[in-house]
Amino acid sequence: MSVSRRSLLAAGAVAFSGALGPLFASGGARASARGYGPLLPDPGGLLDLPAGFSYRVLSRTGDPLRSGEGRVPSHCDGMAAFGAGGGRVRLVRNHENRADAALRVPAVEGLTYDPAALGGCTALELDPGGRVTAERVALAGTAVNCAGGRTPWNTWLSCEETEDRAGASGYARDHGYVFEVDPADPHRLGAVPLTALGRFAHEAVAVDPYRGVVYETEDAFVRPFGLFYRFLPARPLGGPGSLRAGGVLEALRVPGVPDLSAVDRPGAEFPVEWVPVPDPSAAGTPIRLQDFGPGGITHAQKLEGCYWGGTGVYFVSSYARGSEGAAADHHGQVWYHDPVRARLRLEARFGPAADTGLPGDSPDNICLAPDGGLMVCEDGGGDQYVFGVTPAGEVYPVARNAQDVGKPGAPAWGEFAGVTFSPDRRTMYVNAYTPGTTFAVTGPWR
Repeated sequence: MSVSRRSLLAAGAVAFSGALGPLFASGGARASARGYGPLLPDPGGLLDLPAGFSYRVLSRTGDPLRSGEGRVPSHCDGMAAFGAGGGRVRLVRNHENRADAALRVPAVEGLTYDPAALGGCTALELDPGGRVTAERVALAGTAVNCAGGRTPWNTWLSCEETEDRAGASGYARDHGYVFEVDPADPHRLGAVPLTALGRFAHEAVAVDPYRGVVYETEDAFVRPFGLFYRFLPARPLGGPGSLRAGGVLEALRVPGVPDLSAVDRPGAEFPVEWVPVPDPSAAGTPIRLQDFGPGGITHAQKLEGCYWGGTGVYFVSSYARGSEGAAADHHGQVWYHDPVRARLRLEARFGPAADTGLPGDSPDNICLAPDGGLMVCEDGGGDQYVFGVTPAGEVYPVARNAQDVGKPGAPAWGEFAGVTFSPDRRTMYVNAYTPGTTFAVTGPWR
């Protein structure tokens, strides 16, 4: 079954395996009706939401950081929310800044990896009423910090989506790493690359809270496409800084499936193998080009969101295009890996958007929704949405950027990113990529 965003909103469904509910069971009430109703135009011209919902702008690119370290940097991307006690919440937010970013993450002593790089993270603290009380630099001197993931010990793993070496783009050091950030005290961990997790164009990570295995996606949109990795740490679940002790990096092989885009039937399930990465440092050859021996390795175009849910890990292929070398076209796949059974299953598939003529409708960042389903950020063309997916597989709109991108002079919004919920599940936080804006959305979440 293939659907576009427009027909998805009309019919409210995508091709689904039907297995999402049991795996995502969270004990919460399941929606009795699809979604929260139609999106209403925002008089403020920022964020369209269903009736009964409201938003607060927490932070915008160009505003002064409350720490006095400079201004809020460009390109707000991946994000996570952490409880801070007494009803307070800490947000850690990536900034996907390349060498030409308008507003860099300010270089702060003790938190800067490469002074020539403009990316990194900022951290916000909110009081019990949801008001921002602090905002500061948490990591600087990194490059193209796209997504990441939280750890079971309440730190943030920030991912560089680049493979640039020292000398490229004016950088003084090699890039393409994961960095661990402590939202409570960024100076505690500093700016140290976790080199054992590999050097490649990282997108997102998810940590198995039972075994400590770290899963990683590689966002490569040209052939050879990216890989799905797992990292077996020497000190599993060892707490802050433990990933510096090293471990073994492996890549996913699905026997007989060299390209995941070829799978078009939700519910299709495959046995998997894990193959050691020959050179995680990519000293001479990018990992996805390395020799994995007989049987090769399994690739996928635009591997992006990655999230642990229930007893396994979900990850997203944002799109695949045959014209760019993929085995088949799609506008989004959601996969589920069961580490106990060593099986991989296609949960959902979005089809080509033939009625819009746009390459959009592409799922990107994902997180668990209060009803036990998913929240999915769109990274496509035209209007951008946050979609909900119920445990039964029904899809519904949650938010839409309200800017009229077809109106002369109106600022054009980029993708949504960094969707996450407060620990009490009452507030959804999400970023508009550009102009960089962080929203808090409250309402009758189920």
